[in-house]
Amino acid sequence: MTTVTTSWDESTRPTLLGSVGADAAPIGSTTGPGAHLVAMHGHFRGELESLRDVLEQVRTGAIGAAQARSQVNAMALRANTWVLGSFCQSFCFTITQHHTIEDTAVFTHLGSRESGLRPVLDRLGSEHLVIHHLLDAVDAELVALVAAPEDLTGLQAAVDDLSAKLLSHFDYEERELVGPLDRLGMSASTW
Repeated sequence: MTTVTTSWDESTRPTLLGSVGADAAPIGSTTGPGAHLVAMHGHFRGELESLRDVLEQVRTGAIGAAQARSQVNAMALRANTWVLGSFCQSFCFTITQHHTIEDTAVFTHLGSRESGLRPVLDRLGSEHLVIHHLLDAVDAELVALVAAPEDLTGLQAAVDDLSAKLLSHFDYEERELVGPLDRLGMSASTW
């Protein structure tokens, strides 16, 4: 069973001097490349919240499997797959793809233009690895759910752990990168 942890300790995260304050565009008010990052994260936050809501409804018995399937089917990221596991798998794949693009294109671009960002970018990259392990844990709990479909305890714990870390990661990434993205530029088509 997965053990739930909390989000990252903010005191261990590097910060680019000047990234918070006059240099940083307020989250949500930018129209540059930073807005694209915030919008993508907003979509992922919404999908994660929808998943958590459906899991909670099933866990408490408020809805049954058929109703859960209907709600999961309506989620944007889910598209045409048919089971909770498929949605989780799609979500995990999309987050992995997003982080791969950030690691290989966005972080490379920003780091080559502003060396002071390197500690922040390295930390974000290491957080991506942790998140990928958490995605694997969600997948493992989905496999375990096949053997005990009435017991959502492990899956709930894995999703809770992923949620804490992923939401904290999004907040940190936005706080540190929206300003530099807007200042240094980045093609939204890269993402």
